[in-house]
Amino acid sequence: MTFFSAVCDPSYQDAGLAEEMCMKIQESFRRAAAALRVAFGARYEEDARYKIRGDVFFTLRDGKTGEIQEYRKINLVVLDASILIARLMKDNFEPEHGVFCLAVGSGDVGWDPMNPPAPTNTQRALYSEITRKTFAQTDFITAGGAVSGVPTNIVDFTTTYTESEAVGALVEMGLIGGNVAITPRNPVSPPNGPYNVPPVDLTTKETLVNYLTFPVINKPPTSTLTIVWRLTF
Repeated sequence: MTFFSAVCDPSYQDAGLAEEMCMKIQESFRRAAAALRVAFGARYEEDARYKIRGDVFFTLRDGKTGEIQEYRKINLVVLDASILIARLMKDNFEPEHGVFCLAVGSGDVGWDPMNPPAPTNTQRALYSEITRKTFAQTDFITAGGAVSGVPTNIVDFTTTYTESEAVGALVEMGLIGGNVAITPRNPVSPPNGPYNVPPVDLTTKETLVNYLTFPVINKPPTSTLTIVWRLTF
């Protein structure tokens, strides 16, 4: 017989003391159990908040005036990204690409270019794509922001549009992967709406991974636009 069972036994010689001690011991167990629930609950809640983070750095350089404009935005990881990641984890042969290219566009008809709607995670394609381009460079990045010689959980995707590329009023952009090419384009349609209704087989489509809207950036034919899209996993 354990001490706890002996003390809580009704036949214990001092019934009043036994009852009091038993209640104290049981209360101690309840408090310990509650503390464990709080501790584990906080741990799980912290894990549940884990997200892929995307930061976008723009540099617009005008070759005629020398003017440089720089911007930094936080982008949205869309729902289709999780399907692409699951496909990459499952199969060595499908899909063809992880993240393949960067696309820029002019947004939906009727948008205020100075104040476009905030993106939603149900986005599946750009509304009005102007052009897309593969990356000039991809790098693993350290927590301090330097290029790493070994794999890390941070990747920079760098794209530069020359003077003749991506000319116009830009208000949306996104990273595209999966079974994708520069041409022909094969986006999911419509670009947004009730998610996956009806279900779409993404093995037959390109996949939008990240999406960003922003107040208009007017790119003239005299400027270059360099975009660094940083993903932190």
